[in-house]
Amino acid sequence: MIRDIFKRNKDKKEATIPTKSAKDMPGGLMTKCPECKHISLTKDLQADHKVCSKCDYHFKLTAHERVASLLDENSFVSMDDHLKSENPLGFPGYTEKIQQDSKKTGLNEAVLTGTGKLSGREVVIAIMDSHFRMGSMGSVVGEKITRAIEAATEKKLPFIIFTASGGARMQEGVLSLMQMAKTSVALKRHSNEGLLFVSVLTHPTTGGVSASFASVGDINIAEPKALIGFAGRRVIEQTVREKLPEDFQTAEFLLAHGQLDAVVHRAKMQETLSSIVRLHTKEVIQNG
Repeated sequence: MIRDIFKRNKDKKEATIPTKSAKDMPGGLMTKCPECKHISLTKDLQADHKVCSKCDYHFKLTAHERVASLLDENSFVSMDDHLKSENPLGFPGYTEKIQQDSKKTGLNEAVLTGTGKLSGREVVIAIMDSHFRMGSMGSVVGEKITRAIEAATEKKLPFIIFTASGGARMQEGVLSLMQMAKTSVALKRHSNEGLLFVSVLTHPTTGGVSASFASVGDINIAEPKALIGFAGRRVIEQTVREKLPEDFQTAEFLLAHGQLDAVVHRAKMQETLSSIVRLHTKEVIQNG
């Protein structure tokens, strides 16, 4: 009798072993939405700009995915790919982590910069990638963004940046904080030439990035439900000794309080940016 119980349990366990067809199922075929738990075919999710079809949750994009979804095909030319971070403070394990992220993302740093065409109009673009050290801003990130701004100024082109960052990179200390001033000065010079700067804040944009170049665009827009802020929610609550609204530091909250010009769905981002660039370039004024 006891043997029969163990035999039944054994048979039951064996029945749960995956079949050969299940084992042959390729990994990454399905993707679960972290917001509503809806499961989608990964290829369908990619076709929808990595936006959940049920709840509109915007998954994070890599820098290369952003280029593909935004710029005209084969028009993007990257710049400053030779710049790579060193370890100025001798922070333990920092160099190894940079190398790992570089191998994982195919990027030299947490931002991809270059020129490309947006609906036929040339622009200079910078795209931060949160898959690389959480998009943190170190010396090379600041340098690449500054060089991209200066290239836009020299060529008299609009500058567009997509931000996604956890803030200044702690492994580089005050050197990372210096990038806030450096990038802001370059943007001021760009503005003095009467040139357009559009900042697109994506999830998350926090810390020193949100307190510098991310927030000083001629036009500031964001993706839906993006987390945007400087200090963390708990730090602010402990400081002001008040309970903050549930939607505090979301793109929608900032829009309602006048800190953003628009919240734009990813599916309409290219169209929106194309219209902004078309309306704010000298070419349009001259033809008008």
